[in-house]
Amino acid sequence: MTSRKRKITDLGKNDETAIALEVHEEICALRYENIEKRLESGSKRFARVEGMIIGIYVLIIGTQVISQVM
Repeated sequence: MTSRKRKITDLGKNDETAIALEVHEEICALRYENIEKRLESGSKRFARVEGMIIGIYVLIIGTQVISQVM
């Protein structure tokens, strides 16, 4: 991985393509890091909503059972 993370100064002055590629890789790494954070936070929200839905199922079934007993 260190070979991919070369310093811009090590690439040489005339190698604009390599510099552009290095900058592109850094930008993409930041983007993917942010995407991963957003996916993790979405997963936490999804777990909370899932718990709410299960609670509603319990409430509905419990209400039906209680109404039949009474």
